[in-house]
Amino acid sequence: MTARRQRGFTLVELLVALFITAVMFAFGYRALDQAFRSRREVDEQSARLIAVQQAIRTLEQDVELLAPRPVRNLIGDGYLPAVSAAQNNTIGSLGTTLSSGISSGFGNSSSLSGSSTPLFTFTRGGWTNPAGIQRSELQRVSYSLEKGALVRQYYPVLDATEAVQPIKRTLVDHVKNFSLRFMDAGHNWQNGWPPITSGAGATTVLPRLRPVAVEVTIELDDWGVLIRHIEVAG
Repeated sequence: MTARRQRGFTLVELLVALFITAVMFAFGYRALDQAFRSRREVDEQSARLIAVQQAIRTLEQDVELLAPRPVRNLIGDGYLPAVSAAQNNTIGSLGTTLSSGISSGFGNSSSLSGSSTPLFTFTRGGWTNPAGIQRSELQRVSYSLEKGALVRQYYPVLDATEAVQPIKRTLVDHVKNFSLRFMDAGHNWQNGWPPITSGAGATTVLPRLRPVAVEVTIELDDWGVLIRHIEVAG
C-alpha cells in the first residue's frame, strides 16, 4: 500500500492566516493602547485632584492660624499689619487690580507675565519645629500668582530684612483668578484688609486687627470656580 502524500498549506492559505493574525493583533494593540491612555488620564486627574486639595488645605491651615503680630518692614523703619491684603484684590488672566496702598513687605509690584505683587500677606502661628531650631513659631506668609500658578512664600525669620530672601513653593497651576474677602467683627465683608477707618479728619489702620473669617475664591482653567469660607481661630 503506497503511503499517502502529506499535503501542506498553500500560499493563499498562509496569506489568509497571516492577514487574520494581523487583524487580531491590530485590535489587541488598539485595546491595549486605549487602556494605557485611560490609565494615564486617570493618573493625571488624580494628581491634579491631589494638588488642588493640598493647595486648599494649605490655605485653610494658614488662615485658621492667623496671629495678631505685626512685623517690621524690610528696611526697619516701620511696621506692617498682622494681616495685609489689597483692596479690590483680584488677580487673574484678564489683568491685575491692586488699589490699596498698604505694603505687604514681600518685594515690589510686577506683572502677571512674571512674579506678581503678593495679594495676601499675614503672620500665622503654629509653625512646626521638629528639629528644635531656635526660632519663633510665628511665620510671615504671602500668597501671589506667578505665571498662572498660585505661589506660597514665607520668610525664614519673622522680622526680615532686605538681605533675607523668601522661600517660595508653587501650590497649584492653571489658575485664572484668585480673590479674597474678609469678614470683620460686625459680620460685614471687606474686599481688603485691614479696613481703614476715618475719624476726626484722620484715617486709622489697626495693625493687630484680624478678620473673623476669610472667603477664598480660586478659578481654575479646568475645574472652574472653587470657593472656601475659612474661620479664623480665636
